[in-house]
Amino acid sequence: MTQHAADTSRPVLAAADTQAAGEPRGWWRDAVIYQVYPRSFADANGDGMGDLPGIRSRLPYLRDLGVDAVWLSPFYASPQADAGYDVADYRAVDPMFGTLLDADALIREAHELGLRIIVDLVPNHSSDQHEWFQRALREGPGSPLRDRYHFRPGLGADGELPPNDWESIFGGPAWTRTANPDGTPGEWYLHLFAPEQPDFNWDSRAVADEFRSILRFWLDMGVDGFRVDVAHGLVKAPGLPDLGAHNQLHLLGNDVMPFFDQDGVHEIYRAWRQILDEYPGERIAVAEAWTPTVERTANYVRPDEMHQAFNFQYLSTYWDAVELRAVIDSSLAAMRPVGAPTTWVLSNHDVTRHATRFANPPGGTQLRTAGDRELGLRRARAASLLMLALPGSAYVYQGEELGLPDVTDLADEVRQDPSFFRASGQDGYRDGCRVPIPWSGTEAPYGFGPAQGGPSWLPQPAEWAGLSVAAQTGDPTSTLELYRSALTIRRGHPDLGAGSAVEWLDAPEGVLAFRRGAFRCLVNTTGETVEFDTPGRLLVSSAVDAVPGRLAPDSAGWWAV
Repeated sequence: MTQHAADTSRPVLAAADTQAAGEPRGWWRDAVIYQVYPRSFADANGDGMGDLPGIRSRLPYLRDLGVDAVWLSPFYASPQADAGYDVADYRAVDPMFGTLLDADALIREAHELGLRIIVDLVPNHSSDQHEWFQRALREGPGSPLRDRYHFRPGLGADGELPPNDWESIFGGPAWTRTANPDGTPGEWYLHLFAPEQPDFNWDSRAVADEFRSILRFWLDMGVDGFRVDVAHGLVKAPGLPDLGAHNQLHLLGNDVMPFFDQDGVHEIYRAWRQILDEYPGERIAVAEAWTPTVERTANYVRPDEMHQAFNFQYLSTYWDAVELRAVIDSSLAAMRPVGAPTTWVLSNHDVTRHATRFANPPGGTQLRTAGDRELGLRRARAASLLMLALPGSAYVYQGEELGLPDVTDLADEVRQDPSFFRASGQDGYRDGCRVPIPWSGTEAPYGFGPAQGGPSWLPQPAEWAGLSVAAQTGDPTSTLELYRSALTIRRGHPDLGAGSAVEWLDAPEGVLAFRRGAFRCLVNTTGETVEFDTPGRLLVSSAVDAVPGRLAPDSAGWWAV
């Protein structure tokens, strides 16, 4: 059973959001933040690609869903070698998404609806089409522009070998050799990702000054914060030392690397925090920081640095009560000493949707099989209630509120993930979680674009007609109404949202049970029905037909005591 009473009367955001006593409330501490992948959310002009006017047209939906903020993946001017994470101009909107005026209108309307806007910032690397990089190539060795990237002479008798043994996350060496202006072989440049994404050299004062200016540009536009891409990668170890290992991708997340999670990054973020604090309305920064431990993740959210950091340890945890409890405890414990909120996330634009991950046996976050979709949806619904019941801030990836699975059977000829076309490195199957979401109708593109428009940039499955927003709205058994109910309850219940601890209760094997004041949450991760003493009044259940005193297989429920 589900309950829903959407709050459609949220106040317009003021210049500063404060409590009655005048102290900052810290809106991010319990915020539910909705990730929009612009290509795949809504298409206003009918070209098959999502855009900023399309997002703006759907802001009332997000307001009614009950989220607090919207995080936009990159929409900057870009050659799109990595879906916009290769930025050519940080102060311009790519024409495929609209204009700066469209961005301004989107930000203003979001604020009028009581929503905040967080934009992606990509400071680790630029596009190879960025003006700085192009000038550095044209001017050749000795150009001051080369100091803004990592240009190095090669090793070997004729400089034919890369400067060190670092490997790209996308496969192959992390170095590409250039040609001198006269056509002779030249220096090499560093790119931890695609060759089209040269890494900035953050030892350069010009780079630091430029990004402080970029921050102010978007803050002046009215954005409420930044999600910082590859926040752990900006600073490289002095001398760029060899790692001394192959298959380096498999080492990520297990140790501090010479190119990731170097302590010098924190000086950068302390400088950024000073800028954010100059602006009214509690502007924030969120770290995408892959670190070996949650304790090192906590370094990014010390009081004078960022406000939040993604909890990838939680995202990577399988549907298992023991593992879930362990990562919840360690996450809360790591954030407590620095006074930062813990964040929780189940899906994003780079990993297989959790409705599909949980449909399969344990196997990481990049899967290629559909698995048992009915099982996956049951677990996904329960996992969502667990996530939204935990203390701190939660992230919702577009379409997860519809229970969308990954599209695992896309034909090779329609795939567009650049990783798919590389011989090694990161799995290239992210297209499956990026398929445009369905809004209405019985045929593709399901209201994603105007009726007279063309097909969406990635094909949508025929079975998605039954998963559209229109099809699920008003159906008390739907996943959309489950999310609406849970978000309404979360907003109104005094014991939900911000906090730093849960009180675990005794429970059978495979069941998680905890209290937060007068609130109780029970989660059954097993395939069997579990009987229990009803702890109070049922608020919401992920099971379609909840029975008092019985917790259905792979389900969760909330109770008020």
